[in-house]
Amino acid sequence: MGVLVRGLCHSYGRGAMARQVLQDVDLHIDPGEVVLLTGPSGCGKTTLLTLVGALRQVQQGSVRVLGQELAGAGRGSRQRLRRRIGMIFQGHNLLRCLTAEQNVQMGADLLPELGYRARRDRAREWLRAVGLGDHLGKLPHDLSGGQKQRVAIARALAAEPQLLLADEPTAALDSRSGRDVVELLRGLAREQGCAVLMVTHDPRILDVADRLLRMEDGRLFGSLAEAVG
Repeated sequence: MGVLVRGLCHSYGRGAMARQVLQDVDLHIDPGEVVLLTGPSGCGKTTLLTLVGALRQVQQGSVRVLGQELAGAGRGSRQRLRRRIGMIFQGHNLLRCLTAEQNVQMGADLLPELGYRARRDRAREWLRAVGLGDHLGKLPHDLSGGQKQRVAIARALAAEPQLLLADEPTAALDSRSGRDVVELLRGLAREQGCAVLMVTHDPRILDVADRLLRMEDGRLFGSLAEAVG
């Protein structure tokens, strides 16, 4: 089970004001595969991520994620699916009243078989993995933009997702930190069979991908799109 998208179209607005942002998108990502998506700002990359992540309703086409069809899926079924998906977006979405450790533990809380201590230990383990082992007790306002991004990445990984969606995960990171992070993501894909779809403008990390895709004007180009078509 991975991701299979066929004939996906999506528009914003209605009637004469409608603007199509995705046009007949085909996409296939296998478990354990890392796919990088590039393209100019505003071309539809983030919209595609949110549709695959079950954050928006599918308007036209088929989006099958981890064996579940999202076209026509209700809110409840989409919410349950999101528990199996790790998401890293540019806004970080950290809770300001929680420490770095507590924010990451929220990801581990999605694993009901783990007790409190095991979830706490997992949070600390992932924070150490992203280089924040000495920032466990800090609140988000005490962290830099890059550190917040690494907390968000650790939170997503702590949930052991079957699919990881990342929107510019290295944008706020220096070259070394960015490289370390994408190596973590690639390791997750290999070791746990997690499918990874990552939007990026960072040319320093393109070599981690199994395949590269490019989006322009809502259409997908590249070897992966051709293989599906």
